[in-house]
Amino acid sequence: MGLSEGVVKKVLLSYAYVAIWIFLSFTVIVYNKYILDHKMYNWPFPISLTMIHMGFCSSLAYLLVRVFKLVEPVSMSRDLYLKSVVPIGALYALSLWFSNSAYIFLSVSFIQMLKALMPVAVYSIGVVFKKDPFKSDTMLNMVSISVGVAIAAYGEAKFNSWGVALQLLAVAFEATRLVLIQILLNAKGISLNPITSLYYVAPCCFVFLCVPWVIVELPVLRETSSFHFDFVIFGTNSVCAFALNLAVFLLVGKTSALTMNVAGVVKDWLLIAFSWSVIKDTVTPVNLIGYLIAFLGVAYYNHAKLQALKALEAQRKSQQDNLEAGRLLEERDGEGTGKKNETQD
Repeated sequence: MGLSEGVVKKVLLSYAYVAIWIFLSFTVIVYNKYILDHKMYNWPFPISLTMIHMGFCSSLAYLLVRVFKLVEPVSMSRDLYLKSVVPIGALYALSLWFSNSAYIFLSVSFIQMLKALMPVAVYSIGVVFKKDPFKSDTMLNMVSISVGVAIAAYGEAKFNSWGVALQLLAVAFEATRLVLIQILLNAKGISLNPITSLYYVAPCCFVFLCVPWVIVELPVLRETSSFHFDFVIFGTNSVCAFALNLAVFLLVGKTSALTMNVAGVVKDWLLIAFSWSVIKDTVTPVNLIGYLIAFLGVAYYNHAKLQALKALEAQRKSQQDNLEAGRLLEERDGEGTGKKNETQD
């Protein structure tokens, strides 16, 4: 039995959204590495780069929401903004700052291997905040991912402890941000798409980054008299960063967050291959063995989440079917009672 034209079109569109997201995510990561690495563009100012991204994204988000009104803003009180968005913005600022800083010290391939710890961090923080229940089998899975990443780190040819510390901090802050989004926003019925998220969070993130920028990078930039703002490099880099947010909106909105997680695994392998073949980063067999163990753990984690979602959906459908069956029985009983009363009359 052949698939209908509508189904084929939907499948092809889903693959297109995945391909666009992988391409843009790939581009932003490699572009940031190119700008920050001493051996490439040699502009080692991760806070400044992140602030350029946030300033650009804030401006475009404002235009889309307030000027062109292409996206509806979310109804949000000042109290909710201060208690929910501000902490999320602070964590986002720290996550981006440390993540971009890691590119100065570590290879693209090794950073992707360390990012495999994200499910471990999200689950662990979720348990601490009582958002997720503690399950021994899930924790065992988290341990297997951690062991895989540890083996990959052991096999890293150019291991840099400072770079690893920065990337691990970035993972921890990003995981905390994701958990807080569920607790502070989603639990209150507020859902932010990437555009409204940038509209509310990016300016807050920019302000938080100003403090370390003034202390850490501004004095160095002042001393670097030869520095000039390259509009082509930073402009195209910022456009790619904003386009990536739009791609996230398309991918999650038209498919699911789980699809994005699976696509992320494919992107990581492509980045590792690119890092080894084009950038000429050293990828050792121990690296690959460790990452393969972590990859299998992440794949199992995604599979378990998919099964849980299917079970939840089946439970909801069963409850809905039971309610509909109950209504039908009530209607039939009502009709039967009505006919009986007519007969008696």
